[in-house]
Amino acid sequence: MGISNIIFLVVFLVAITFFIRNLNRIIANIKLGRDIDRSDRSTDRWKNMFRVAVGQSKMTRRPVAGILHIILYLGFVIINIEVIEIIVDGVFGSHRFLSAILPFGLYNFLIGSFEILAILVLVACVIFLIRRNVVRIKRFRSKEMTSWPRTDANLILIFEILLMSAFLIMNATDALLFTSGASHYVTSFSNPISQYFQFMFMGMDTATLVAIERFTWWFHIIGVLGFMNYVLISKHLHIFFAFPSTYFANLNPLGQFSNLQSVTNEVKLMMDPNADPYAAPVADAAPPEQFGAKDATDLNWVQLLNAYSCTECGRCTDSCPANQTGKLLSPRKILMDTRDRITELADNKRKGKEDIKSLLGDYITAEELWACTSCNACTDACPIELDPLSIIMDMRRYLVMEQSAAPTELNMMFSNVENNGAPWQFPASDRLNWKNE
Repeated sequence: MGISNIIFLVVFLVAITFFIRNLNRIIANIKLGRDIDRSDRSTDRWKNMFRVAVGQSKMTRRPVAGILHIILYLGFVIINIEVIEIIVDGVFGSHRFLSAILPFGLYNFLIGSFEILAILVLVACVIFLIRRNVVRIKRFRSKEMTSWPRTDANLILIFEILLMSAFLIMNATDALLFTSGASHYVTSFSNPISQYFQFMFMGMDTATLVAIERFTWWFHIIGVLGFMNYVLISKHLHIFFAFPSTYFANLNPLGQFSNLQSVTNEVKLMMDPNADPYAAPVADAAPPEQFGAKDATDLNWVQLLNAYSCTECGRCTDSCPANQTGKLLSPRKILMDTRDRITELADNKRKGKEDIKSLLGDYITAEELWACTSCNACTDACPIELDPLSIIMDMRRYLVMEQSAAPTELNMMFSNVENNGAPWQFPASDRLNWKNE
């Protein structure tokens, strides 16, 4: 094992160590949420994950962005086979080790496919950059899309362009070295795209070609390892979390809300004619839980997983009727704020810092929450079936049931229901008066 192999192994192990540590931190943050049982209907959940996350079924509702994203998705998944080869070569000092264990035709097909995908990914990234920075599509310019979210999206696209360019240049110089009979470069392969890059390197001596090939090889693999760690602080975390998010998604029909068990039990007790209203409470009964959610830890772990999975694509906000009419609400901001808050809260807890903030008030205002019409347009529009509405409804529950802070119109309705048994301001005895008119 040479010095370059040792350096590669150290770099690889450091990158993997950082990745595992930071991923475990995010998972620990998610586990700070309340428990919720999403173990039912496993067959339906697997089908949903394969349909939405693997099959990208909801992306193509917007064909241009959908097709371009599928190209990026396929490129990310398939080209990583090449990364496996690079890692093995880096550790053991071999050169294109897959060519020694795969049939020649299959290896050529794979490398040719990788190159075609690489150029398609490169073109798709350029188009996405134009859409964001030249066309300036409205949903990428909302108030919550501050300098960092916009920079984050552009950095990833530029990084992908550099990685794909390095991959094609590596193959172009590798093929030239094979043709010139350079030692170590003894494998021929199909290069339907990189052959058109070779004109840039014609006439160069062997040492220069080797230097370029090695530089792009190192740039490509270190870039991939760096990208792997960068996504953990980026909106591109959905690359990993889209799969569990779609698996644990709410499979009930949109608009079907869950009831708080404590409230359900109270109503059943009130409706039970045999119940003793004066009975003493059970001695070992658990204290009543807080209604709704004030802070991120009051949400369940699926909601926190959703927050970390958000792609910040803005389809939810773009579909929101409240947002379209100028209201303060942005479903994307709800998820982004939830993610930022649980991250801040967990970091303060790890560092032993005092934390006096909360999700409600410091991040999300009551005005945003009450602007929601609960139409589920955001949940329906999300390409990975995230559910910002559930967060909104839990925070509304806190406002109503813990703080009695509902809007005046709702408080009037609540009073009418309590006093008249109906939302209208008429006693029950007057309900049939319309017949006499």
